[in-house]
Amino acid sequence: MRPGWWWWLRQGFFIALGGFFSWFGIQVLVAAYTLKDPFSFVLTFFASNLIILISLTLLFIFCWQVRQVLKRPPPGR
Repeated sequence: MRPGWWWWLRQGFFIALGGFFSWFGIQVLVAAYTLKDPFSFVLTFFASNLIILISLTLLFIFCWQVRQVLKRPPPGR
């Protein structure tokens, strides 16, 4: 059984949210290199890498779920 429209809407929202936070993490990473204070640089650098890691992992998971649903044969076959 294929999921309904609500599932697709929710997956699309989560994929877009993961893409946004990936972009945001990259922007924070770029901004970290403009900082003059070494302590602030280290904190911002590791925070941005954590944001990127978590958001790309969630993005991969949601895309994988969509792939698994699309790969499933239709019912009745």
